[in-house]
Amino acid sequence: MAIGWKLHGDGKTLAPGDVVAPHERLSWDRTIGLGAQHVVAMFGATFVFPVLMGLNPQLAIMMSGIATIVFLLIVQNKVPSYLGTSVSFIGGVAAIRAQGGDSADVTGAILVAGLVLIAVGLVIHFAGARVVNEILPPAVTGAVVMLIGFNLAPVVADTYWPQDQWVALLVMLFVIVLSVAVGGFIGRIAIFLGLVFGYVLSWVFDQTFGQITAFNAGTGEVDTHWRVVWDGVESAAWFGFPEKTVIGPDGLEIAGWHTPTFSGTFILLVLPAVIALVAENAGHVKAVGEMTREDLDPYMGRAIAGDGVGTVLASAVGGSPTTTYAENIGVMAATRVYSTAAYYVAAIVAILFGLCPKFGALVAATPGGVLGGITVVLYGMIGLLGAKIWVQNRVDFGNPVNLVPLAAGIVIAIGDTSLVVTDDFSLSGISLGTIVAVVGWHLARAVAPAHLKQQLRAERR
Repeated sequence: MAIGWKLHGDGKTLAPGDVVAPHERLSWDRTIGLGAQHVVAMFGATFVFPVLMGLNPQLAIMMSGIATIVFLLIVQNKVPSYLGTSVSFIGGVAAIRAQGGDSADVTGAILVAGLVLIAVGLVIHFAGARVVNEILPPAVTGAVVMLIGFNLAPVVADTYWPQDQWVALLVMLFVIVLSVAVGGFIGRIAIFLGLVFGYVLSWVFDQTFGQITAFNAGTGEVDTHWRVVWDGVESAAWFGFPEKTVIGPDGLEIAGWHTPTFSGTFILLVLPAVIALVAENAGHVKAVGEMTREDLDPYMGRAIAGDGVGTVLASAVGGSPTTTYAENIGVMAATRVYSTAAYYVAAIVAILFGLCPKFGALVAATPGGVLGGITVVLYGMIGLLGAKIWVQNRVDFGNPVNLVPLAAGIVIAIGDTSLVVTDDFSLSGISLGTIVAVVGWHLARAVAPAHLKQQLRAERR
């Protein structure tokens, strides 16, 4: 397919109620400006999430640009989207690292999840979009998204918040106020601005109060240290490819590019994220279709498979998993410009950022207290997005088919409950909770009396 865009009108103005379709564009100077807006919209999350997963943020931003271009080609430029780093994998990644896994184990498990996502996308492409609701109805997808988010609460409480509770508290309040009181484009990039605010605040605290005695995630101990440490930033080059993963003088891994390794146990820990990604991509396609007034359901399978291809490409070299970004939908809704040309611009800008090691080191040096304030909001939002899916689809929890299995799966995940199968293999947390939610729901539906099944059919109409 040739890449080209028809100029919309005079390329400068939009009539009231008019939109710029995916195959159209404004003048190139305006298109470049819109592309820059998309970079800012996805920037904070695409950089923060790799840091939270212990992966290299410079590599993540570079691969997100490459993955976006590949995605746009797969969907034949019909579904405008940016593929940023996915938050859905964080819970599984935290579990892998808690069990002693390194970055190669993490990316190996994610790569397999990407392959599964490609397979799911192909099935949907040939079987039709309706298969999504048949296998993963809103009741189940909402539960899986919720348990992924709430399972991460201990990571905030035990790792990030203790590093600097006051900075974490102030960053949290800053993000809340900015998201609600300001709104608009500024509200949509509240996470990115919270990262900047927290960085500056930590530096001010260092200059005002001196070093802090608190938990240090780098050493795993309570010690006295500066909040902002820029040794790595100062030594990093302005231009170059990400470095290879190495073990530092302190015996800790310094994440960079690497080849993945594969473990069946670790793979099972991240596979539940596939369900969340299917829901995210399907929702993205639906939302863009409504805004552009086009039926994009025929491209849903392509979009899901394209996300899987992006995840495989990124993880194959040590990068982070990808997903379509809701933040960028907000930009499109605000500007009424759905041109895929702007996303190619954003992808190219991201690749250029990925070629700046100094910038990657700057993000990797984000103080732990800042991440504490951001993650307490982010992880909670992920959990409540599950509830949003329930509300939007009018899921009836008066029906025990919905209530009982999903309640069990969510509590298992939040409590990080384990099921020991053999001495070498066990299921726990997100993976076990997801299995209980998905299998339990279909089991409950299968054995339910006729009147409960009738209620389910009424709910899904």
